Amino acid sequence: MAGADSDDSLYPIAVLIDELRNEDVQLRLNSIKKLSTIALALGVERTRTELLPFLTDTIYDEDEVLLALAEQLGNFTMLVGGPEYVHCLLPPLESLATVEETVVRDKAVESLRKISHEHSPVDLEVHFEPLVKRLASGDWFTSRTSACGLFSVCYPRVSSTVKAEIRQHFRTLCSDDTPMVRRAAASKLGEFAKVLELEYVKSDIISLFTALASDEQDSVRLLAVEAGVSIATLLPQEDLEALVMPTLRQAAEDKSWRVRYMVADKFSDLQKAVGPEITKNDLVPAFQNLLKDCEAEVRAAAANKVKEFCENLPEDSRETIIMTHILPCVKELVSDTNQHVKSALASVIMGLSTILGKDNTIEHLLPLFLAQLKDECPEVRLNIISNLDCVNEVIGIRQLSQSLLPAIVELAEDAKWRVRLAIIEYMPLLAGQLGVEFFDEKLNSLCMAWLVDHGSCYNVEAATCNLMKLVEKFGAEWAQNTIVPKVLGMANDPNYLHRMTTLFCINALSEVCGQEITTKHMLPVVFKMSNDQVANVRFNVAKSLQKIGPVLDSNCLQTEVKPVLEKLASDQDMDVKYFAQEAISGEFCNYRRYIEKLINHKAS
Repeated sequence: MAGADSDDSLYPIAVLIDELRNEDVQLRLNSIKKLSTIALALGVERTRTELLPFLTDTIYDEDEVLLALAEQLGNFTMLVGGPEYVHCLLPPLESLATVEETVVRDKAVESLRKISHEHSPVDLEVHFEPLVKRLASGDWFTSRTSACGLFSVCYPRVSSTVKAEIRQHFRTLCSDDTPMVRRAAASKLGEFAKVLELEYVKSDIISLFTALASDEQDSVRLLAVEAGVSIATLLPQEDLEALVMPTLRQAAEDKSWRVRYMVADKFSDLQKAVGPEITKNDLVPAFQNLLKDCEAEVRAAAANKVKEFCENLPEDSRETIIMTHILPCVKELVSDTNQHVKSALASVIMGLSTILGKDNTIEHLLPLFLAQLKDECPEVRLNIISNLDCVNEVIGIRQLSQSLLPAIVELAEDAKWRVRLAIIEYMPLLAGQLGVEFFDEKLNSLCMAWLVDHGSCYNVEAATCNLMKLVEKFGAEWAQNTIVPKVLGMANDPNYLHRMTTLFCINALSEVCGQEITTKHMLPVVFKMSNDQVANVRFNVAKSLQKIGPVLDSNCLQTEVKPVLEKLASDQDMDVKYFAQEAISGEFCNYRRYIEKLINHKAS
């Protein structure tokens, strides 16, 4: 026993067990987290006969401790002797599945579902299924809600008699007096339907679905919508119209916006489940209504599905449906009063260009894109710019260039630093789409301006990274002619923060520009800055020399870089000294040895 725990014996087993009874919650929690250690030390028999009964009897505790216990027990199968004895874990987990705290119950159900697969079919009927029945008929709603999550894992592996009992228990819970139980049943209805035989899906599940979708509580009805989508995937096409669609049509027009929101959110899944004919006849008008809904949350959810919905329309009638039914709604949403609706639409509308083709894009979509690029909401403009690759494939980005530039400039100067950051991060992709000439003419100066963004250090860092990605895209020669001179020019700026930005840029650019440009153009500027009057600049010189060391050849490191670092190592400022010494004795020297070793290896 001692041998089994020799590598983890900071707390002897006796102490761990004693801590399970301690008044200090943290000590009990620590002990619970060590349960596997205790079980290993006790052995499988004593774990079954002593530890598990003790845990079951003392199940009342703080929620944090119970949550840890519920999670631990899900991994205990081998510690109780394997699948043959896994049923021994059911009593403590059953108790945990009845507690008041939802997260504890959910974790207990998760562990029960996990160990259910380790029961043999016989043990499942003898031990697990009775537990499900007890929970399903418990006095407290907590146990009944937990039972809802267990029916589907035991149903496929029990006898037909027991299956009938399980179906009856589930029917009872679907009409429970407590809304929380009906909610739990509605959330598991689709999952349960998937393990039932088709005849019972039609005879039992459809009626339960209809009842739950008409429940007085909208929190139950909205969960029934998701179940309806799952059920639709199980039924033959000929049964969908009669059995499922009336209820889903009702849900799409529900008096509660939360239910309509759920329909909009699940619309693409529903569309795939019901097929092309029902989509044309039923879902197109329903989708139009959702796009025109009186609640902004519903319109936003539907707007977010526009591209996906259009992509999944039947090919033979796709363009007609979009142009006749969907596009008029989309045009209204472009000028919606709610910014979240406009932003949701802007994130997907560009994708319509690949579906509708060049002519329709130029005639119908382009005016919408241009309007959104001028929208007062920065998120709308940003979402359009972030999806330009879609329209670039179809009509080329030049069509948008006149409106694109003002939108980019406004975003780059937005009061919110996160908006500025987003457009900075998107710039390399945008530059690739616009091409080097347009970029140099219109956007180069903007990228340089971002390097001195006083609003956020994150933006300066992103702008530096942005330059590196631009060099990767346009090449070192472009960088040498266009970017590097402007970056090095900042080394003479009166503002020491701008001079430091020069060093940050050199750190990033040296890697992509290569040895020649770094040595010839950038290194002399770094050396010059080692005499800067501001200590912060000088110690960043030491850090830069350490950073760009891997790009330089060994001769340069020895004859030029090392003397500068040694001079900085005797600086009066303690920080400058520290970083210079670190560069000499740390990574710099390690790299020097690596270079020398590499040269010797090549010579041999």
